Amino acid sequence: MNAPAPSAARVTSQVVESLAALLAKLLLFEAPADAVMSRHFRADRKLGPRDRALVAEAAFDALRHLASLRWVMQTADPRRAPRLAALLVLARQHGIAALAPRALRGNERAVSAALEISLRHAPAAVQAEVPVWLLRLVTEQYPDAQALLGALAQPAPLDLRVNTIKTDRSTVLDELRSATRWHAPLQAQAARFGPDAIRLTDKPALTRWPIYQDGLIEVQDEGSQLVARLVSPRRGQMVVDFCAGAGGKTLALGALMRSTGRIYAFDTHVRRLAGLGPRLARSGLSNVHPAAISGPNDVRVKRLAGKIDRVLVDAPCSGSGTLRRNPDLKWRFDEPQLARLQAVQLQLLSAAAGLLKPGGRLIYSTCSILAQENQQLVERFLGERPQFTVLEAEPILAAQDIRLEAAQRFEPWFVMLPHLHGSDGFFAAVMERKRP
Repeated sequence: MNAPAPSAARVTSQVVESLAALLAKLLLFEAPADAVMSRHFRADRKLGPRDRALVAEAAFDALRHLASLRWVMQTADPRRAPRLAALLVLARQHGIAALAPRALRGNERAVSAALEISLRHAPAAVQAEVPVWLLRLVTEQYPDAQALLGALAQPAPLDLRVNTIKTDRSTVLDELRSATRWHAPLQAQAARFGPDAIRLTDKPALTRWPIYQDGLIEVQDEGSQLVARLVSPRRGQMVVDFCAGAGGKTLALGALMRSTGRIYAFDTHVRRLAGLGPRLARSGLSNVHPAAISGPNDVRVKRLAGKIDRVLVDAPCSGSGTLRRNPDLKWRFDEPQLARLQAVQLQLLSAAAGLLKPGGRLIYSTCSILAQENQQLVERFLGERPQFTVLEAEPILAAQDIRLEAAQRFEPWFVMLPHLHGSDGFFAAVMERKRP
């Protein structure tokens, strides 16, 4: 592989040591990468903001390109030689000339030799930067698998959802593009498909800004926003978000309903659901009712049987569509886990189905690109539930003036992919309970 051109960054020994310590923890894959990083930076108080950003960016780059990092390190294991791995990651990003001599500490020859190793003869999974099992499944499913995997190995942009209860997209765009005492001008643009979506090239500290603190914007991928649009709730309806988590889609649904009707935000993870509280307070919504439940058969769920107009099941999944943001997932997840998850997904769908009144809609969604937990799972559910029929996704979005490229290729399903749409990978199916 060719060494990158030198960058303007000056990589100090302190950055290398911090990154090496972080990689030693990350590559154990004992916890999500963002949690490991948060603990690491809380403990490492010596780094300034610039160096911290360098370390974080390099750590994510190492996870995205771990397969090729292992390949060029040859007999050395990144887990056993985290300092050499750190030097290689930084050299691949910024060029070896950007590394201070004290940072290299006599490793110039090893780093230079590794940078010259070609990936041309590396196994296909190494070139795709994914485990062998994931390469096989994606290749079997997608004729353009190489482009899809290439897109998943790139960093993701930052997407925002404008809270239309409080403002509109034009107003927020003007704020982001103008210099204020809170921030410098940003490269912000209306997203390609989402009517309320904004895409940023930069990744600023949004949480400090008044427009975030006042609930005018939320961080949410454009694809995730369109899943909420696919639910297409009407004002005054009864809606259940069955796996609400921290509530990104819940809040989007509340805004679409103009804070009317009632949304039940259910989740079994109390800590995740607790994250919805501050966001809900900022949003200005009054129609969202969070509740931690013990499981699909919780009494609070059973009380709603046959009463609900829309149920969204944003099911736990492999997360394979979010590898741009969560690159550690491809190394922490495996095929046996995929098989076990399908039983959970089917159980959630079956429980959610009982909530709907005749004519009500069940929307099943994942942030996965794998048919095993998407199309195949929904078809299995439909085979067991003849009272449900599939609705085509494209007309539901077209009625909201949303038209996805390549939508016909995936009908009747909703599918978004990073190489086609610039979003994370998403799947959704809309099913309607037949009237008597």
